[in-house]
Amino acid sequence: MPFKKLLLESPKLKSKEIFKAIEIAIPSTAIEAAILKKKVKEKRHRGLPSQLVVCLIIAMSLWSKDSMRDVLKNLIDGLTEVGLKTGKYWKIPCKAAITQARQRLGAGVMTQLFHQLVKPMATVETVGAFLNGLRIIAIDGTCLDIPDSDENARVFGRPGSRPGTRAAFPKARLVILVEAGTHLIFDALICPYKIGERVRALRLLRSVTQEMLLMWDRGLHSYAMVEATVSKGCDYLGRIPSNVKFTNETQQKDGSYLSFIYPPGKFRKKGFPPIKIRVIVRIQVKKT
Repeated sequence: MPFKKLLLESPKLKSKEIFKAIEIAIPSTAIEAAILKKKVKEKRHRGLPSQLVVCLIIAMSLWSKDSMRDVLKNLIDGLTEVGLKTGKYWKIPCKAAITQARQRLGAGVMTQLFHQLVKPMATVETVGAFLNGLRIIAIDGTCLDIPDSDENARVFGRPGSRPGTRAAFPKARLVILVEAGTHLIFDALICPYKIGERVRALRLLRSVTQEMLLMWDRGLHSYAMVEATVSKGCDYLGRIPSNVKFTNETQQKDGSYLSFIYPPGKFRKKGFPPIKIRVIVRIQVKKT
């Protein structure tokens, strides 16, 4: 029997549909509130008002392969298709004008908008989102190449390289807090490359709450991480480096055992106590 020709086509969303999606996820009232809170509202009428610039920045991730002017055209097309009049003689601003509008807006509005709206969204029906009633979240970090400029190199730094050479690009370190069931990033910090993940991971614990199960990899293991998580009332499950050993205080029937993680010197001087932990031993089965 001959095979039928199979054609795979990428779905195409029209500007009108994308604009509606932005409005559903990010209400205009929330955008206005973020602009007012950061005090960047224009004192005079501009061709690119702050509300439109916010939508433009969001839309740039939807049309990531297009230029800023093309993205703005797509966005304006969406506005006109949903019935909003932009003016008969309105012209698409030049690239320099769009750049200046983004600089006027600054990063603070987008940060404010992120913290206003982004939160875990999984429900009990979401596959893999909960374990014994606890919402599963994870914390991790990565490094990103950023444009090669003197300013970026000064702020973020470059990774090490052989003597007499330098890395091709500056790097920024990104640490994120992710909801496992939806892969939604609901908190994040970006910092210079030289700042380690542990420092920023501790700050991200501001967004964990009770009834969450926080997971982290062995590189984030520390007394400070455990103590800060426990103080928030959050459960945790973290891998530990192979060189870290715990004393078996109480053996459990399932093969795990109870032990204590002890504070390092600076914590001990401040009166921090040992924390009881449960150590789960991973058993590797050799194939025969």
